[in-house]
Amino acid sequence: MKIIAKIKTDFPTKFGIPRQSGLVEELKGTVIFEPAYRNADAVRGLEDFSHIWLIWKFSTAVTEKWSSTVRPPKLGGNTKVGVFASRSPFRPNSLGLSSVRLESIEYTEKYGPILHVAGADLMDKTEIVDIKPYIPYADCHTDSSGGFSQDGSSRLLKVDISERMISVIPEEKRKALIKVLELDPRPAYQNDENRIYGFGFAGFEVRFSVVDDTLYVRDISKNQG
Repeated sequence: MKIIAKIKTDFPTKFGIPRQSGLVEELKGTVIFEPAYRNADAVRGLEDFSHIWLIWKFSTAVTEKWSSTVRPPKLGGNTKVGVFASRSPFRPNSLGLSSVRLESIEYTEKYGPILHVAGADLMDKTEIVDIKPYIPYADCHTDSSGGFSQDGSSRLLKVDISERMISVIPEEKRKALIKVLELDPRPAYQNDENRIYGFGFAGFEVRFSVVDDTLYVRDISKNQG
């Protein structure tokens, strides 16, 4: 399978990334094609679509073995379902699927066409193996059933952050960060109120703790890595 592009996002690791695409529309991404596919003809007509599908490779959840069942965080981590009834990254083929908004196509001399997208749930430098247009009349099923994920709403946390700390984040990225924190970026099943968690975002390290329904941002510092 050929790698056709890589995406640039604000997440250097998978920690903190929303668990589904489209949950935080303010998260921006840039899809840059590999040299062999930097051809404007390859995206001709794509600008007429508002959304696209990205098919991509998991890079940090690749295993030699796979399990027929998984424990979705949505079910509390105690109930098993079939791997093909889930979106777990631990699959026979490590492929992910994301629906993102196509904001614009930029044509450059160096990189050819660059896709600017919003709402992506991908780690920085994720390898993309295909791009397809989202077709509303076929891809949107108004009578669909969502199984154990039927209630797509998540419990939102209240975010407590000082003006001083949020001010170090570029203004155009602040709203996205707040929404990421509201969705509770902690790993599933971890709820230690005394633990300080941290993740990278837009070149910064964000450290926080959660007590009851409030997330307290403890520190935001420039990532020195």
